[in-house]
Amino acid sequence: MTAPTLPPHGNSSAPAADTDARHRPRTGTPTDTDASPLGEILHSEVIAWFDDHARDLPWRRSDAGAWGVMVSEFMLQQTPVSRVLPVYEQWLARWPRPADLAKEAPGEAVRAWGRLGYPRRALRLHGAAVAITERHGGDVPDDHAQLLALPGIGEYTAAAVASFAYGQRYPVLDTNVRRVLARAVTGVQYPPNATTAAERRLARTLLPEDERTAARWAAASMELGALVCTAKNESCHHCPIAARCAWRLAGKPAHDGPPRRGQTYAGTDRQVRGKLLAVLREAHAPVPQTSLDRVWHEPVQRGRALDGLVADGLVEPLPGGLYRLPLT
Repeated sequence: MTAPTLPPHGNSSAPAADTDARHRPRTGTPTDTDASPLGEILHSEVIAWFDDHARDLPWRRSDAGAWGVMVSEFMLQQTPVSRVLPVYEQWLARWPRPADLAKEAPGEAVRAWGRLGYPRRALRLHGAAVAITERHGGDVPDDHAQLLALPGIGEYTAAAVASFAYGQRYPVLDTNVRRVLARAVTGVQYPPNATTAAERRLARTLLPEDERTAARWAAASMELGALVCTAKNESCHHCPIAARCAWRLAGKPAHDGPPRRGQTYAGTDRQVRGKLLAVLREAHAPVPQTSLDRVWHEPVQRGRALDGLVADGLVEPLPGGLYRLPLT
C-alpha cells in the first residue's frame, strides 16, 4: 500500500505525543533485534530518496488522520492508486469519521465502493467503523492489539495504521516492501507467493530502533517498491540502493521459485459478480431477478455468482425474487 510522506500523524482527538517515549519500553512492539549495520545504510539512502521523490497523496497529508490512513489501506489492497484516488476523496467527504460511516447501512458502503473490486473490503471497513464507534468512542485506536482486534483488520493493516498514522515501530510488509527486501537483501527476483516467517524475521532485523525512523523507513521502502523496484521493468538506474542490491550484484538471476500467480478477470465469476453488483448499486429500490438475469448470458455461472454474493453478505434476497444491497 502507500504510506505518508509527512511526519506521522493522528486524528485530532488522539493523545499528544510523549516526548520521552524513547526512554520507555515499547510494549507490544518488536524488540527482538536491533537494526543491522546494512539496515542502517539502507535506511539513510532510501529515506533520503523518499524525501525527494515521494508522491503527494491525500492520505499522506497531516489532515488525513488515522481514519484517512485506515480507509486508504483498505482501498489500496490489490487496487492501484489511480483507481483509489477519486473513491477515497468521495468516501472521506461523505464519511469523515468512523461514526459517520457506522450510522449508515452496510449496503451504502458497498454502493460507495463503486468499481474498486473485492467489495467485501467495503463490508469489513464498515464493520471496523462500527466497532471503532462502539468500543473506542469513534477514534481509531493507537494500540496495535486494539487495531488487530477490529473486524476486517489483519496483521498488515494493524501495523500499517500503527506506523503511518501514529508513528509506531512495526514492520509493515506489503507486496512492494517484500519485493524490495527480496532483491536488495536476499538476492532473489521475487518474494514467495505468501509472506513467510523468514521474511518477517528479516523485516524485524532491518527495522530501525528509533520509532520515527522506523515509520519513515516503512513508508520509504514501500514507495521504492511502488515506483522503482517494480514487479516488471524495474528502474535500477533510479534506485538509491542499486550499488548494494544483492540481486543486481548477482546479475539479476531469473526467478526459480513457484510460478507467479497471475490474475484473470474476463469471463470469471468475479466479472459476473461485478456486473450484478453494478445493477444493485445503481438501484435505490429492490431489484427483480429479471433485471439481474440480463447482465450475464450463462444462467449457471450467473446463479453461482449471485449465490456467492448472498453468502458473502453483499446482497440481501427478499421475498418475491427481489434483491438489494444489505441493510444490516
